[in-house]
Amino acid sequence: MKRFLSISLSAFLLLSTFFIGSATSADAKGPKILKFDTMVGVPAGLTGTQSQIPLRGISGGGIPWAVADASGELRANGHLEISVQGLVLAAGANAGTNPVGVFRGLVSCLNSDGTVTNVPTGPFTATTGPASAGGGNAEIEADVALPQPCIAPIIFVTNNNGAWFAATGL
Repeated sequence: MKRFLSISLSAFLLLSTFFIGSATSADAKGPKILKFDTMVGVPAGLTGTQSQIPLRGISGGGIPWAVADASGELRANGHLEISVQGLVLAAGANAGTNPVGVFRGLVSCLNSDGTVTNVPTGPFTATTGPASAGGGNAEIEADVALPQPCIAPIIFVTNNNGAWFAATGL
């Protein structure tokens, strides 16, 4: 009987550790503060030289961009995930292609005093070439240091220098 009790207690402890560990790792990323299933490419009126007022202090790419599909999420602890497919030039001689091999994610937050904090990720590889051949695809996953509070976050995909190509929106 003592042996049975010892085995039962050991099994209980092992299982409880497994379930507690699973719950902890599932919650490790923190609650979602923004989930999106769409992004909009930078329109002509917000491109670098056209725009008189950069969006949250971020200039648009030099010419318009379009995005075929995008999704992602931002968690309260700053964990950011962005998936883009077909993020390509929407105008010019190379329309329909992505000439840029590196994208970055960027989270833009309003602070409680009305100022803006923009927090970029490191660089992530993007596929180049025509969208029809897989150009403009990237998976961005990073942890960024969000200000507290982070009010009305906007998620951007930018080039390596910080000009935006796509932002959350329709």
